[in-house]
Amino acid sequence: MSGYGHESGYGHGSGEGFSRIALTPAAAGLVRRLSGRHGPLMFHQSGGCCDGSSPMCYPRGEFRTGGSDVLLAELVVDGVAEPVGFWMSAEQFERWRHTHLTVDVVPGRGSGFSLEAPEGVRFLIRSRLLTDREARALDGAAATPPTG
Repeated sequence: MSGYGHESGYGHGSGEGFSRIALTPAAAGLVRRLSGRHGPLMFHQSGGCCDGSSPMCYPRGEFRTGGSDVLLAELVVDGVAEPVGFWMSAEQFERWRHTHLTVDVVPGRGSGFSLEAPEGVRFLIRSRLLTDREARALDGAAATPPTG
């Protein structure tokens, strides 16, 4: 999967080789560039207002996670030294738990808080329903999703 982000075998992120999250090649390339400038990164998907449907990219630790957030995956991206955590609010995860998410990048400005904003692009989530087999495997991967 050269260039694509893939998950380490982590909690609710993966089970039996299935994953909840992936990166398109374009998103993986942007993550590489941002990581080179800003160091270790993280994503957070809140589901709130102000680009709440777009994943926000921050330097790792800049966005505080807590008990109301779920770590969905540690994305391993070729050319990035450390995995990129993908967090989501627990409330939103309950609504999206049957969904596979693909992080993509498109032209346009997103939130000024996300690291890609000055690049003239924004991260975007594309989604599809998990198959029954994927859902069973992923829901059985961990009894409790890791929280912040």
